[in-house]
Amino acid sequence: MTKQTRTSERLRAGVLPDPTHIDQLIEQACDIAVVVDVQGVVTGISVNSDSASLGCLDHWVGRPFDDFLTEESVSKYHDRIARMRADTALVPRPIEINHIDNAKWEFPIRYSLHRIADTGAILMLGRDMQPFAEVQQRLVREQMARERDQQKLRGAETYFRVVLEASDAPMALVDPESGRIGDLNSAAAELMGSKADLLTGSAIAQAFEGRRRSEFMDTLKSAASSDETKGVEVVARRNGRVITICPQFFRASGDLVLLCRMATLEDVDAGGAELANTLSSLFASSTDAIVLVDPKGFIREANEAFLVMTDAAQLRDIKDQALSEFLSRGAVDMKLILENTIKSGRLRSYSAQIKSVVGTRLPVEISAAHLRQRGGDMGIGLIIRDVTPLEQGAAAESSAMVSDDAMKNVMDLVGTASLKELVSATSDVIEKMCIETAVQMTNNNRVAAAEMLGLSRQSLYVKLRKHGLLHSGDD
Repeated sequence: MTKQTRTSERLRAGVLPDPTHIDQLIEQACDIAVVVDVQGVVTGISVNSDSASLGCLDHWVGRPFDDFLTEESVSKYHDRIARMRADTALVPRPIEINHIDNAKWEFPIRYSLHRIADTGAILMLGRDMQPFAEVQQRLVREQMARERDQQKLRGAETYFRVVLEASDAPMALVDPESGRIGDLNSAAAELMGSKADLLTGSAIAQAFEGRRRSEFMDTLKSAASSDETKGVEVVARRNGRVITICPQFFRASGDLVLLCRMATLEDVDAGGAELANTLSSLFASSTDAIVLVDPKGFIREANEAFLVMTDAAQLRDIKDQALSEFLSRGAVDMKLILENTIKSGRLRSYSAQIKSVVGTRLPVEISAAHLRQRGGDMGIGLIIRDVTPLEQGAAAESSAMVSDDAMKNVMDLVGTASLKELVSATSDVIEKMCIETAVQMTNNNRVAAAEMLGLSRQSLYVKLRKHGLLHSGDD
């Protein structure tokens, strides 16, 4: 630290009053005033009433001033006092020191030092720096929080850039109001015959032939708002490639953005036509019946196998009819199929009977799937399989099981019970089998099982409890 050489050259103009003629000058001009004698002992102290945070410091009087300074402030204070006493013409600069009181709390004070003539004592007028320190600490915390947020933002932007660039699908982000490209990956830039850095910030309509900005943006926004999945066909200005743009709205930080996925028309037509031909061939030649119904269960399409199963002459004879008309349990089966398929997305191995237009019945197993696409609900597809051989085998096995187990117990009662008691025991066995079958077919849906059996829900619970089919954890 260089020696201070600043002397008293303070500007004075006009007439200033004598400080001794001003009442309470010291009390009101500073937050704290301390008088220290030649030995460094506090002889007087005054604390401004507006600085309540400093507390009551009257216990400082009669004690060394050093006792109330932190370690790093003691050397700073002694160095400044020594300079003042070595050079009586020196006007000392203010000094900032930290006080400590009772080893519990500390507070920073900025002092200006003043000599008291003929006594050698020093008057120290201090300003409490705690509010400034708190503001500085708050600024430091906010700065650190801002730096952390910036790091997170840079990390998120890096993730976004990596994912966008790694995607094989050509994509561009467009501002729906200005129509300018906010960002795009290299695949989209290559498809449009340019580079990503050249296209970023430019109007997307300029990249295509015969497209005006306002008209083109209206077309993109209309396609993005439509429930149907259809793209906008354009021709790239730089390479003449025919491109299909599929726009989609999403919101980021409160602003709407258009995500434009791109594909060449050749790729779309080739992939879509090949898949459509394959599925059409499978639909027509499948040995299992395939039926497409709307969300309410009305038939939209059906293949030849379903026409054979229902003895229908042609599709128009059954189209737009409710599929429940061809199910043996009618609305009960249809309700279970629709509810379970819509709820879980698919249904597997539902046992039922198909009723033909001439009244014959055929045991079947039904699998269903909820057909959904980004454009909306496409209905429900059902695959219906004839299980007549399996049904016959299961019936024989069931019959054998009844005769071997349940019926043996009944036959053992012959000679020991009346015919009425024998018939009652047999009906209980059959009743139990029917209830078990209904509960199994409805996936333990008690309401549907009761409706299937023609019982009230309360009656079904009574019979379940009677046959020991109601577990302790059930309602």
